[in-house]
Amino acid sequence: MKIKLITNLSAAIITSIVLGSCTNSKSVGDVSSTEVKIGEQIWMTENLNVDKFRNGEPIPEVKTEEEWEKYGNEGKPAWCYYNNDPSNGKKYGKLYNWFAVTDPRGISPKGWRVPADEDFMELMMQLGGQDVAGTKMKDTKGWAENGNGDNESGFSGLPGGVRTLLVFFDRGSVGWWWSTSKTDSTQARGISLVSGEKRMKSIVHYKTVGLSVRCIKN
Repeated sequence: MKIKLITNLSAAIITSIVLGSCTNSKSVGDVSSTEVKIGEQIWMTENLNVDKFRNGEPIPEVKTEEEWEKYGNEGKPAWCYYNNDPSNGKKYGKLYNWFAVTDPRGISPKGWRVPADEDFMELMMQLGGQDVAGTKMKDTKGWAENGNGDNESGFSGLPGGVRTLLVFFDRGSVGWWWSTSKTDSTQARGISLVSGEKRMKSIVHYKTVGLSVRCIKN
């Protein structure tokens, strides 16, 4: 019994060293989230799924096309579930417009923040560069046409899709994540992972669309 215990302990230590990461339970709004260390960064391993700012004030849930367009055009924060279906939130989290992401009341839990474009670029380089980082960030299941990754990083990226002013699309095939970095008055930066592709793509999207959010520790 003592030999078996020591063997199991050794295996756990070796596994931790090989992965180069650590995970801990973390209560994030209505989500039980874990964290993973990748290089010098610590990331959540689930998409954000909160409906309140850090000060407790609600983030408006917006369902209709007309309301979503209105909130975006007025620069107001909003969130939705993919296809307005709460069951999608359990797996993919919520989709937020950029105005929710950058609202001064703070969308991230205490001790966390939404990454800037530079944070994603550091992550990409830590994982070997743009051409291979995507495979290491994608989960080992859940991607269309068996386009899964190996999740070597522990990031556990899933294809939560996107909401534009008119339609939802790409769930199952593309994951999109906001950064806080803007390019101009109408667009901001983020990243995407695509089913069957090895790359992590740097993208620019209109601030009015709804994308996933993944937090990084301060």
